[in-house]
Amino acid sequence: MTKEYHKKSTGASAPPRKIYRKKEARQPDLSASAEEIKKGSVNELAKAITYIESNAPHHYTYGQDLLQAILPETGKSIRIGITGVPGAGKSTFIESLGVMLCEQGHRTAVLAVDPSSSISGGSILGDKTRMEQLARHPNAFIRPSPSGGMLGGVHRKTRETMLLCEAAGFDVILIETVGVGQSEFLVRGMTDFFILLALTGAGDELQGMKKGIIELADAVVVNKADGENKQLAEKTKKEYDQFLQVLTPFTPGWTPKAFTCSALHHKGIKDIWQAVKAFQSAEGAKGIITEQRRSQAKEWMHTLIEERLHRFFYQHPYVKAHMGDWENQLMEGLITPARAAEKLLKEVLKETD
Repeated sequence: MTKEYHKKSTGASAPPRKIYRKKEARQPDLSASAEEIKKGSVNELAKAITYIESNAPHHYTYGQDLLQAILPETGKSIRIGITGVPGAGKSTFIESLGVMLCEQGHRTAVLAVDPSSSISGGSILGDKTRMEQLARHPNAFIRPSPSGGMLGGVHRKTRETMLLCEAAGFDVILIETVGVGQSEFLVRGMTDFFILLALTGAGDELQGMKKGIIELADAVVVNKADGENKQLAEKTKKEYDQFLQVLTPFTPGWTPKAFTCSALHHKGIKDIWQAVKAFQSAEGAKGIITEQRRSQAKEWMHTLIEERLHRFFYQHPYVKAHMGDWENQLMEGLITPARAAEKLLKEVLKETD
């Protein structure tokens, strides 16, 4: 730490007062970090993700420069999104699939889309204790993606973490979502193959699940197909197959199918992986995956522009100072919403003319 000494103006003999200033942490060398990531260094990968997840402006700049440096090494994985209703056994399924892939020699990264509590800031997926066996495997990497309550944050940070993992040599990326909701659409927009994990009793479940969520799926997997539940699981699978036949597939040229499995007993997992490989082979040969990723990248850029503009507007000094006044006029019926928005935008855009 650096030291500075000051004498009191009225007492030269007084002992100097020490002021300690903390040195700023030095950012790692970008070229060296990029090379270590390309060599598969998990430690360097974890450090890079920390910069990606940081909201500090200088960390953001460093993270973007690092992404640009490793960009040629990305895109070589199969990206799989996994969602499901609460209780469907997502963690058990991901661990069973992940361990099997790691044992086959695949390097598997698990990224958990984790909308943190907006009240406490706590993370409902904040540790690796749910997947202890997979977390210990040398071919696995598990990383939650806390968003601070904002799905937009997940959208960017998870995408960029995925690219870093690909550059580090992970050839299978599993992205887990929480529950069934808006996050499913975001994860569908950054993956190649999308799995919907379901429970037995499709009739009741289909009524409580948005049709749009099911339309996103490339495969529906009925989990917990074991013991006395096995027969009901097979019945549920047939119900899903019938339902999928009347839906328009999300991926052109691919016919979604339903499967059963028991993730707890590691049964049926191989069949699901075979379906993923068949998808990768068929859609890859037709160029669908490449075209889909190009479209995703374009949509990603537009989303980032919208997020930056949104942040720019609400951080503008005029908006901060006068938003409350316009809101009061609006609530008192003195001005229309359109006119209030127009006034605010006019002041913000005045400086950019």
